[in-house]
Amino acid sequence: MVRLIIIMSLLGLLTACTTSVLAPTSQLVEKAIALQLEKTQQQLNQQLDLDFKGFEIHHLAIAKKQPQTIQNLITYHVSGTYDLIFKLPKRQLKQPQKPFDVYLQLQQEGKTWRLLLPQKEDKDTKPVWHSYLIQ
Repeated sequence: MVRLIIIMSLLGLLTACTTSVLAPTSQLVEKAIALQLEKTQQQLNQQLDLDFKGFEIHHLAIAKKQPQTIQNLITYHVSGTYDLIFKLPKRQLKQPQKPFDVYLQLQQEGKTWRLLLPQKEDKDTKPVWHSYLIQ
C-alpha cells in the first residue's frame, strides 16, 4: 500500500514538472496577444476605415496558466493584464491594465505553438476553434 502511494506521488510530480516545462513563456503570450490584436485591427481597418500605425504591448502580467486538452493536444488557457498603446497618425491611445484571455496550443511535434480563437455559433453549441501559427 505504501509503495503504491509513493508511486502515485512520483507520477503526480512527474506530470506536474512536465506540464510546467511545456508551459508558454511570457514572450510567447505577448506574441499571441499581438497576433490576436492584429486580427482585430485588420477587421476594424476594413469596417471603419481607420488608419492604425501599429501598437505596443507593455507590462504583461500573467495571472493564470491553466493546462487543458483541446482537440487532443495540450492547450493553455492564459489570462492576465497588459498595457496597450495604439499608434494613430497624430497621437497615441493608451489603455492601461487591459485584460487578456488567450488559448495557446502546443503542436504535436512540440516545436510550435498556435493561438486558438473560439467562435461560437450559439450558446448551446461547443465553440469552433480557429487556429493561427504564432511566429
